[in-house]
Amino acid sequence: MEAVFVYLDRVMHNNTWWEVAIELVMIGLVVYWIVDFLEGTRGERLFWGVLFVLVAGVLMLNLVAERLHLFRIAYLYKGFLFGVLVIAVTAFQPEVRRALIRIGQPRIWGGDSHKVSRAIDEVVTAARDFAAKRTGAIIVFERQVALGEFIETGVRLDARVTDELLRTIFYPGTALHDMAVIVRDDRIVAASVQLPLAEAGILKGDTDDPASETDLGSRHRAALGITAGSDAICMVVSEETGAISMAEDGKLNRNITESQLRARLTTAMSQVKSRNWISRWIRRREGEKA
Repeated sequence: MEAVFVYLDRVMHNNTWWEVAIELVMIGLVVYWIVDFLEGTRGERLFWGVLFVLVAGVLMLNLVAERLHLFRIAYLYKGFLFGVLVIAVTAFQPEVRRALIRIGQPRIWGGDSHKVSRAIDEVVTAARDFAAKRTGAIIVFERQVALGEFIETGVRLDARVTDELLRTIFYPGTALHDMAVIVRDDRIVAASVQLPLAEAGILKGDTDDPASETDLGSRHRAALGITAGSDAICMVVSEETGAISMAEDGKLNRNITESQLRARLTTAMSQVKSRNWISRWIRRREGEKA
């Protein structure tokens, strides 16, 4: 521990505490943006691995090599850092390309609200088609509580929400149509997701209709199950009647109109956008570790 304090004292020697604090905050923001950008991709775990190697290497170099005068190890570490940089650039090639594309988009700084609004329009359009054709569908919208444990049971997509993609997923006979789709912001995170079913004994009183327990199918029970255990909202289209329902807080509102669906989704997703970004990151990481 003495070596740690000596190192920190050396860092603070030529800087005031507020200068160091500003630098740490800036570094933290950059790391957060990278993690948020890579979340849900294969590059996320790779990034944490590279970050661990770099942090462990710096600590080893500054706290051990210099203290014990291991100058040869310190010299070799510089070459090691260059090798890690080359490997990282090669490994992160798809993510780097995607980041550059996003930087070139004109709405990068203020397009989140527009993207979510567009996604809601796409979902409502798809729901209208499902209702007209009596195509069964269940779409879960993730909010503050992460749904990582359920996402892992399905097929990851990480695709933009579109009417065409939703209709393709839920088209009868396709490999992904039978279970749920999970949407995060304006992205379809996964399809064919298995959700927990609400127990039959607690279904009574969980709908806005005086319907009996036996009147609810597996999709509606799944909608009640996922919303009872999280703050997610869930849209269900009945295969038998074509009726659109919305589940929230473990309660089901049945036979809603397109305008009601749009209003509920807009309200729910606007609340997600207004939450504190630090809380969002912490809750999501906790949900994925669960």
